[in-house]
Amino acid sequence: MLQNLERLDLLIAHYVSGSLPEPAHVLVGSHLEMHSPSAKLAGVMEEYAGDALNITPPVALSDAKRRLAEILASAPPPEHRPRIFEKSRLPASLRAYVGADLADIRWKTKLPGLRHHVIEKSKEVETSFLWVRPGRALPQHGHHGLELTLVLEGEFHDHRGNFGEGDVSVADEMLDHRPIAGKRGPCLCFSVLFAPIALSGSTLRLLGDIIGL
Repeated sequence: MLQNLERLDLLIAHYVSGSLPEPAHVLVGSHLEMHSPSAKLAGVMEEYAGDALNITPPVALSDAKRRLAEILASAPPPEHRPRIFEKSRLPASLRAYVGADLADIRWKTKLPGLRHHVIEKSKEVETSFLWVRPGRALPQHGHHGLELTLVLEGEFHDHRGNFGEGDVSVADEMLDHRPIAGKRGPCLCFSVLFAPIALSGSTLRLLGDIIGL
């Protein structure tokens, strides 16, 4: 779990610097809304970044007048009017990204006891909501790249420990695990997947997990 927290701190640093891809930026921003200690850490990082910027010597722009003219002549960005949700179960960052609330989500059954809704899918990334019934185990799997999972409701655990509401699981090529939803209620997560997963473990256990035993 300590390694997961260290990787999360690194993600927060990238969030503050503005270097994360949009889906990861949304996930970390949602985590900060749900987890006040991480929000305080991000605030401290922003203060340090501001102090560093203040003591950095300015760099003169070449042909500043031309660049300013190009900026003033450029078209304004399109206006987006996000829907206003009352008593939403989603963090504001995630609502704005999805453009819908949970009540509007059309779930699809992926496996018995496991539903999902794909938000965005491309060659670079797949983002989705996952709903897992209480006590259900997901098939054991490894990763070919980075996967970020934010717990929105409920909880799940694996060999690293327990992940509750607002927690983020950081998984990469070094992790092979079998997540299991908590028994007190369904587990709802927001997932950002940058590379496919690979099923692993014994054939018998995989079969049982696939059919939801």
